[in-house]
Amino acid sequence: MSAAAEFRSGFVAVVGRPNVGKSTLVNALVGEKVAIVSRVPQTTRHRIAGVVNGPGFQAVLLDLPGFQKPRDLLTERMQTAVNTTLREVDAILLVLNADEGLGAGDRFVAEAAFATGTPVIIALNKTDLTGPEGVLPLIGQASELGAYEEIFPISALKGWSLDELKSAIVAGLPEGPQYFPEDTVSDQPERVIAGELIREQALRLTREEVPHAIAVDVIDMQQREDRNIVDLEAVIIVERESQKGILIGKRGKMIREIGTRSRGEIEALLGSKVFMDLTVRVRKKWRQDQRILGDLGL
Repeated sequence: MSAAAEFRSGFVAVVGRPNVGKSTLVNALVGEKVAIVSRVPQTTRHRIAGVVNGPGFQAVLLDLPGFQKPRDLLTERMQTAVNTTLREVDAILLVLNADEGLGAGDRFVAEAAFATGTPVIIALNKTDLTGPEGVLPLIGQASELGAYEEIFPISALKGWSLDELKSAIVAGLPEGPQYFPEDTVSDQPERVIAGELIREQALRLTREEVPHAIAVDVIDMQQREDRNIVDLEAVIIVERESQKGILIGKRGKMIREIGTRSRGEIEALLGSKVFMDLTVRVRKKWRQDQRILGDLGL
């Protein structure tokens, strides 16, 4: 058998209700930050591919928005992306929050995952927040969700049992081609990732005040000629003037802090010094506007 025929590859949907730690898990398995993380539900809006490369394999982890009941055009499109992806992948990684226990939301997601007939691996995440006495009952409950392949109690944050989980994912992949170059860790353009890193800091700093109303559009990102400097122009979009005031802050303190915190991560991403022009604009009901959503790639 040729080396090419022995290569395992495939696409794995990472699903779960909002805020179970899907993006943290994808980042940990990839070994680099490819998806933003916050405690705010529905942080993930795009279908983000995190590429895990290793000897003889390539697993493409698709970090999906959390399952939700669509309440506007944005969340409708997000849920459509989830439903479409589940029908196209080689395996499904169902992530549950061990710290909160199983609820109706988990069972709803599990039902959708098992209904596809695609092999399902279950990851009980956040076991660092609960003891063994709390995990064991959850393993029993999770085992009743459907005909799973394996169950792994893990901690994406601490890295617990991730090697075992990765091995199980790879073992279930079919023989196939290398979909991305070996040094690729994500399918997202740098411009999109930069915008997401800005949104991540805006979410963290404003917490529950304006989270779902925030979007970031990177208007321009250009490398200066003969200099290792990138000029980046981005706009934070909100729906109301009051939200704009929160993001700008008193004497511009908040917007400067968002820029400072995100700049470091963007510089690490690009390997260049970054000069950022960051502004805030109001776009009423942007989550219902097809044109704006299209411009944002949503």
